[in-house]
Amino acid sequence: MIDLYTFPTPNGRKVSIALEELGLEYTAKSVDITKGAQFKPEFLAINPNNKIPAIVDPQGPDGRPITVFESGAILLYLAEKTGKLMPVGARGKTEATQWLMFQMGGVGPMFGQLNHFGRFASTKIPYAIERYHTESRRLLKVLDGQLGKGDYVASTYSVADIALYPWVAGTQGAYPELFAGLANVAQWLARVGGRPAVQRGMKVP
Repeated sequence: MIDLYTFPTPNGRKVSIALEELGLEYTAKSVDITKGAQFKPEFLAINPNNKIPAIVDPQGPDGRPITVFESGAILLYLAEKTGKLMPVGARGKTEATQWLMFQMGGVGPMFGQLNHFGRFASTKIPYAIERYHTESRRLLKVLDGQLGKGDYVASTYSVADIALYPWVAGTQGAYPELFAGLANVAQWLARVGGRPAVQRGMKVP
């Protein structure tokens, strides 16, 4: 039984979706980041970077418990553990991994900053809002171009789709204008969002 330490954010939902897709047994433990629970000593012992999500797998690679933090690292760990959610072969794995990194290094940080400056910052800074709005649109156009080649980001449904979906779906609700004319992204959102495991994972915790 894997322990998942999470909260209802895009990064948290990546891991719950993966666990649901893989059919792995897990217990979701809510870490209320709005109340500073991520700074408590018991959580810092699991993730010294005080961020969700994190997992504790009692059956690690050598049969001993292992702790994994950083959502991308967790997705790769679960894919390696099960032999699922990654294309077969070095070329396919490389393709999926690069799009996972596209989410980790681009989509997540840029969409996150847009959300912060556009919705939650106490002082609205037009330059920051415009900067992150423009970059978020650019990233979505890159994604739309890739999705014009097939149903999923890589050759098959993978951790790359799982990593991207919660961020893209959440941003669509907040900034629908970013998605104008991006038919491939819209179809992909419907395709991935229609998966029962994705629907279950999006409701955790």
